[in-house]
Amino acid sequence: MKKRNIGICIITTTLLMGGPAKATELILAKDHTNVVNQAAEIAAYKSNRPPVNKRLFKSKAVEAEIIRVKKLLTNQKLAWMFENCFPNTLETTVHYRTTDGKPDTFVYTGDIHAMWLRDSGAQVWPYVQLANEDKELKTMLAGVINRQFKLINVDPFANAFNDGPIPDGHWKTDLTDMNDEMHERKWEIDSLCYPLRLAYHYWKTTGDTSIFDAEWIKAIQNILTTFRDQQRRDGRGSYHFQRVTERALDTMTNDGWGNPVKPVGLIASSFRPSDDATTFQFLIPSNFFAVSSLRKAAEILTEVNNRPELAKECTDLAGEVETALRKYATYNHPKYGTIYAFEVDGFGNHLLMDDANVPSLLAMPYLGDVERTDPIYENTRQFVWSTENPYFWRGAAGEGIGGPHIGVEMIWPMSIMMRAFTATDDEEIRDCICQLITTDAGTGFMHESFSRHDAANFTRPWFAWQNTLFGELILKLVNDGKTDLLNSIY
Repeated sequence: MKKRNIGICIITTTLLMGGPAKATELILAKDHTNVVNQAAEIAAYKSNRPPVNKRLFKSKAVEAEIIRVKKLLTNQKLAWMFENCFPNTLETTVHYRTTDGKPDTFVYTGDIHAMWLRDSGAQVWPYVQLANEDKELKTMLAGVINRQFKLINVDPFANAFNDGPIPDGHWKTDLTDMNDEMHERKWEIDSLCYPLRLAYHYWKTTGDTSIFDAEWIKAIQNILTTFRDQQRRDGRGSYHFQRVTERALDTMTNDGWGNPVKPVGLIASSFRPSDDATTFQFLIPSNFFAVSSLRKAAEILTEVNNRPELAKECTDLAGEVETALRKYATYNHPKYGTIYAFEVDGFGNHLLMDDANVPSLLAMPYLGDVERTDPIYENTRQFVWSTENPYFWRGAAGEGIGGPHIGVEMIWPMSIMMRAFTATDDEEIRDCICQLITTDAGTGFMHESFSRHDAANFTRPWFAWQNTLFGELILKLVNDGKTDLLNSIY
């Protein structure tokens, strides 16, 4: 894509300052769809946060950050969106309690009242940097980690869980080994990686080792067993999944076992972070994530638990996967040169695309899985943000990556955020922020996806991960000295 100067970003979004609504309800009368009176628009920027007495969790440190950042931002809409989005996870999805004397926090993903290991790990991530300034926030974060380890030990193949047993759960009829505590049992590598990433970050930030107890050791053992099982060195592994559905990517082929893979050392992932089934089960971004996560676990096991043998199991497995990635993860693209494939099977087949959900190829430096300067990543980055990627879309509303989970021509704001997180060029960052603040459909929040033709056509008005991620991005840019860049958008 050719670079373009968008220092001037004209905001012509639909104004709707009410609470969450379905996308179809956001279309106002024709003569009010485009806001051109900037003074009226600014006056309408009233907080869309829940009333104070309705907020599920309050943090003095988060509140102080909101005040600080808003004072620095001159773009009224950007400041408004930051205030709405950054605390959204805390205020609408966090359910904190103590269980058996330990902090215990159950985190909804938003409009689905279940806890995804991936989503919850990402949702609370940006608050960790403030944990030392707020004891209650720190305790709540420890509760998320405790709950994640506990859920891994319920079933390491499950991606999402109920807040306690529900005998007639939504996906209880899936043909897999379900139990009442599971919301959904889609095997995704990243479900076991996000808790390790969060726990490591929390430990490095706070120094608190209380989370690394017997539950943690059991979780590590289950993670290792599951990863080895899904290397499929001796047969097809123990996981299978089928669902009666009209959505092809909500179920697995070959009687629930998926397409065959060759045992080369990579870990099979039956589903992607989007919760869509993989085509070739060696999902490359997730295998990179497994390598970095296992090494984080090994460091904790060595320095905190004094378990060198268990730490070695983690580093040895990470080494196996890394060696296989060097051999099988790349593809020689006719236009972009050597790139990382999205999925492979070890037989020589490659799937060339990228999905908006994280981990993705685009997001690998954000997660710390590859260096931003990696030349193969740079080639891959150019590929995924181009029409060579079958799930890249460009239209009147914006441009970005989507995926089959929502369907064609739907752009995920998450992909635009990941482009900004991994950008090294201020103009590219500005472009991303401009798109994000002009595709909210006037709500002041991020959404799961929006149509490339019309941002008022969007999915999931309450998706806390996307909201908090937007807040994380703006806070990072401010802390990185990019305030002038943000204020250049008008």
